[in-house]
This record gives sequence, C-alpha cells and structure tokens, in this order.
Amino acid sequence: MKMRLRKFWLGAAFVSAALFAAVAPMTTSAAETAKTEVKLPDRDKMCTACHNESWRTPVLSIYQTKHGVSGDSRTPSCQSCHGASEGHLKQGPATRPDVMFKKGAFAASDDRVRSGQCLTCHKGTTRTRWDGSQHPNNQVACNDCHKVHAPADKVLAKKTQTEVCFSCHKEQRAASLKISTHPIQQGKVVCSDCHNPHGSQGPNMVKKNTIPETCWQCHAEKRGPFLFEHQPVVENCAYCHAPHGSNISPMMISRSPFLCQSCHDGTHASGSAIAGAAAGNQGGFVGNPSANTTGRGCINCHAQIHGSNSPSGGYLQR
Repeated sequence: MKMRLRKFWLGAAFVSAALFAAVAPMTTSAAETAKTEVKLPDRDKMCTACHNESWRTPVLSIYQTKHGVSGDSRTPSCQSCHGASEGHLKQGPATRPDVMFKKGAFAASDDRVRSGQCLTCHKGTTRTRWDGSQHPNNQVACNDCHKVHAPADKVLAKKTQTEVCFSCHKEQRAASLKISTHPIQQGKVVCSDCHNPHGSQGPNMVKKNTIPETCWQCHAEKRGPFLFEHQPVVENCAYCHAPHGSNISPMMISRSPFLCQSCHDGTHASGSAIAGAAAGNQGGFVGNPSANTTGRGCINCHAQIHGSNSPSGGYLQR
C-alpha cells in the first residue's frame, strides 16, 4: 500500500513538473510581450509633442479614424507613413521628414513615393491595377484624393465624393449640370459607381472590362441577349450616349437623324432609291422616301434601338 502511494505521489509530481515546464515559458513570453507592447499614442508621442492641437494643420484628428485605432496592432504610427525621419527628430524643423505628403515648409515628396507608402498596407483587391493606370501616370498620389488625418474622408462619402473628383475633372462637372444626366448632383450616382479610381483593365477606368458591362449593372434591360442586336449597342454605349450629361434627352451625344446618319449614311439618308425599289419594287419604296417621315425621327419606326426579340424585328422596328 505504501509503495503504491509513493508511486502515485511521484507520478503526480512528475506531471506537475511537466505542466509547469510547459506553462512557465508561455507565462514569461506573455509578460515580456506586455512589457514591449507600446500603445499607439505613446508610439507617436515623439511626433505629437510638437505636432499637437496648436499645430497649423490639424493632425490629431487621425485618432478619430481607422488609422488611429489604438486597440488594433495593425494600426500604423506616424513613422509608418512619414518614415523614420531621424534627422527631423534630432534637428527639428530645420530638416524635413523622410516623406512629405503635403507641401508646407518643404516640398511634397514625389507622387510615387507618397503612393508607395500607402500601398505597403493597402494592396490587392481594387488596387491591383494601380500601377500603370491613368492617375499615377498623371502624377496623382493617394493623398491627393484621400485625407488621412480628417475624421471624415470626403472621397469615401457618397454625398461629397463628386466634390473631390470634380476638383480635377471639370469637364465632367460641367456635363453633370446639363439637362439630361444621371442623378449625380443629387448624390444618387457617384463616380465610383462606374469607375475604379485605382485602375481597371477596362477603358476609362470603368469598373468592368467594357463600357457596356459597366452600364448593364444598372440598365439590365438593355443587356439582352436579343434575337436581333444593334451592333454599336453591344460595342460601346458611349457611341450614342454622353454618360456624364447632355442637353439632348436621353443623354444623347447628338439628335436624330444626325446621330443615326453618322453611321447609316446610305438608303434613307442618301436620297437614292430604297432597297429593291429601282429593280422591280421588291418590298421597297417607289422612288425616294419622304424626308419628313424618315429623316427627322428614325426611332419613329426603328423603336427597338437596343435590340429586338421579335421574329420580324430584323430592322429593329418591333
């Protein structure tokens, strides 16, 4: 009996020692981690000692944004974006930080340097095609549109996004004030509904591969497939429509028949005989058609201009 108890206590002691050996390193590691962890405001203290609430531009409001969430270990510090800036820390205002995002006492850093700082974290997804797209090719950096220190970034809010885009794209702003437009001024449609400002494999930085695919996101009834298709509709909606606005409803780039005759320069538009009329009147008009009926309103007859599923809709008439 004594022998059994002795073995039991020896076994229990061995298990306890093993457990202590396994747990002790974890406890020590956790303690060390707790000691080395530095909260976000403490990491930034060397910067905010000078760049405080009395600084000429507001910077402390960054702590009201995702870039200032102290409870998230992924949150960057000042030096994550502005570089180590050792010379600036030691010598003060006489030396510029490594990366300047905005022109102030020193010139702003090169646009690719500024964007490169952002892309170290913000990579992939919709920003995959940033390199080589129109914005960086025109020396536009991330902070030219985004305001990181502001509590509310205007370009991310639907109500104010167009203000940011129109500050450069003034022709599009003028078009949005015309008679026939998307509800851009009302804030119901914004630039990013159609465009990906970070780059796209489609033309004009549209979100999809082609302009029709982008338009069909809302105008699904124009997509088809149709038994009889109008070829320009399939290729590019912008052949006929001005997507940012027009003074001709519904957002047409020109009036009928001039728009139609830019492609259809024969038969009705030419003044010559129609179809088989001259050769025996095989279903065509005798002589030339009336300019009043055919020249002024093509869609009076060709009403299904986007395509037709009617067995007799070969000419998009029904």
